[in-house]
Amino acid sequence: MLQLPPQLTHTTASACLLDLGAVLPAEPAGVVVSASGLGRFDSAALAVLLSLRRQALGLGKTFAVTCLPQRLADLARLYGIAELLPDHVGSAALK
Repeated sequence: MLQLPPQLTHTTASACLLDLGAVLPAEPAGVVVSASGLGRFDSAALAVLLSLRRQALGLGKTFAVTCLPQRLADLARLYGIAELLPDHVGSAALK
C-alpha cells in the first residue's frame, strides 16, 4: 500500500509524485493509496492521485484510494473526478 504524506500541496506535489511513482511498479496488481495521514492538502493532491492512477493503469494494475479526507472527496466530486478515485473499502478498484 502506498501512503500519502501528511502534507500534499502544490509545493510538495512533484516530489511526492516522484517518490510514489518510483515504487509503484513494485506494488501488487491492485494498487491502493492510503490518505490516512493526509492533514494539509490542496487540489494538487488530486493531481498526484490522478497521475498515480494513470501510471498504475498503464502498468496493467487496478487503482483505489482509502481514507480520503472528506474535504478532498468533496473537491473530487466538485471537479467531477470522484469516480476515478474509487474507495478501496466501499467499492472494487476500477480500471
